Amino acid sequence: MDHRLIEILEQLKAGALTTERAAALVEGMSAEPLGFATVDHARRQRCGAAEVVFAAGKTAAQVVAIVRAIRTRQPAALVTRATAEHRAALIAELQGEAIEAGTRGGTILIGRPQEVAGVPPIPIVTAGTSDEPVAEEAELTCKAMGQPALRVNDVGVAGLHRLGARLTELRQANVVICIAGMEGALPSVVGGLVDIPVIGVPTSVGYGAALGGVTPLLGMLTSCASGVSVVNIDNGFGAAYTACLINRLPVRRG
Repeated sequence: MDHRLIEILEQLKAGALTTERAAALVEGMSAEPLGFATVDHARRQRCGAAEVVFAAGKTAAQVVAIVRAIRTRQPAALVTRATAEHRAALIAELQGEAIEAGTRGGTILIGRPQEVAGVPPIPIVTAGTSDEPVAEEAELTCKAMGQPALRVNDVGVAGLHRLGARLTELRQANVVICIAGMEGALPSVVGGLVDIPVIGVPTSVGYGAALGGVTPLLGMLTSCASGVSVVNIDNGFGAAYTACLINRLPVRRG
């Protein structure tokens, strides 16, 4: 429970606050207006994870201000699609904070997430090295949600024998993230070999007819493997968020 709520209730009990004032303070806890944004502090209670900052289109000052607001209530904040300017501003303005910045996908983790105990690693499988920026976004998202990830890199269908050596690890998981560009075949292959959900992530990697990721997207959507679900092009964050929700279900249900 948020320590601020406990303080408000204690002050109300002691008569230091009126009922109306306490109600206003509680209501104010759920959302914080910043002028250009309204930070959703109740996101974690409703949805299982704190609000994530999508940096694209935001100024560096706006990103810093939102992260600061989130960090007043949460142990960590995640920023996706950050530019070099965003990254430099966060490092300069949030000195003393633990900051882990991805080198490929523009994903930045600020703070130290609370770990979820008792969950297995989530395999993040890539078809090729060119898919690494999306895999990095997925991995840091898992970390932000307090869950471990297992990278299985460069095992695409051009050399499918490489996947065989990692199947035991995949089959020990609750869910697999499978990232591929080009024709997007890898999630179908993995889906035909495991008895757990496979989340396919099409990437914009490929030559002209790959159409910036549309071809692998359509390929994954028409997969004949029944356990494959698909997120949007290059959406490593969305895949990892969903995977983390699936991964923690056995722990929550005991």
